Amino acid sequence: MKTLKCIPYVLAVLLFNPSCRTVPITGRKQINLVPDVLIREMAFTQYDQVIKQSKTLSKDDELAKLVTKVGLKIQLAVETYLNANNMPKEVKKMQWAFNTVDENIVNAWCMPGGKVVVYTGLLPVAQSETGLAVVMGHEIAHAIARHGNERMSESVLVSLGGMAIQEALKEKKHETQALFLGLYMIGSHLTVSLPNNRKQESEADKLGLIFMSMAGYNPEEAVPFWQRMSAVQKTKTPEFLSTHPSDENRIKKLSALIPEVKAQYYKSP
Repeated sequence: MKTLKCIPYVLAVLLFNPSCRTVPITGRKQINLVPDVLIREMAFTQYDQVIKQSKTLSKDDELAKLVTKVGLKIQLAVETYLNANNMPKEVKKMQWAFNTVDENIVNAWCMPGGKVVVYTGLLPVAQSETGLAVVMGHEIAHAIARHGNERMSESVLVSLGGMAIQEALKEKKHETQALFLGLYMIGSHLTVSLPNNRKQESEADKLGLIFMSMAGYNPEEAVPFWQRMSAVQKTKTPEFLSTHPSDENRIKKLSALIPEVKAQYYKSP
């Protein structure tokens, strides 16, 4: 029964030997058919290319320093959580990087393995270090929860046909790479994640709140941040909102989560 809950496609039970994982904190079962090492290898290669092709701020720039500061604090929170929950191997898999791209784009993203980019166009909406922590916590949470692997695994089931997974990944390298590129829309001047499903978004919201709280940021800032994003959406749809829906329902759910998260994880600096 656990396997059936883990795999959304019944046919996959007959054709593949699936790998079922548990999402940290939420405990949700998810399908992960693509080896993490392959996902990270592709992510690191593409991340380097994006950075080379973008106008990236110097590490000495004040905005870049702010992004790095927030990123490192959330990184420490993530590592603290994983180590405390007997997942030291997951800590070792991460190869963190934080970069700020100087483009007027309201967007941020985190690739598998901890590769993060924040665009300068997002900073006026974030307004503060804590507002930035809301965004970065949410995006990093997607990587920690392996949402990219989950979505790519579902695409593998659909796109690579009835081959055994390991054989498909070995024999269809170009198709596998294309799936990854499509997943992150790599190849244009902008790299963003494709829309996550509602379960993944809810997980990223919850994990993001927890990680930012453990990093010393007040999770109550999440509500006004998403309200500001909604206000921006009324005049211009930012890239961030094109893939991360912000609506009244989401804000209500966040508001309901905040008291519990704050009481359990937040320590005022």
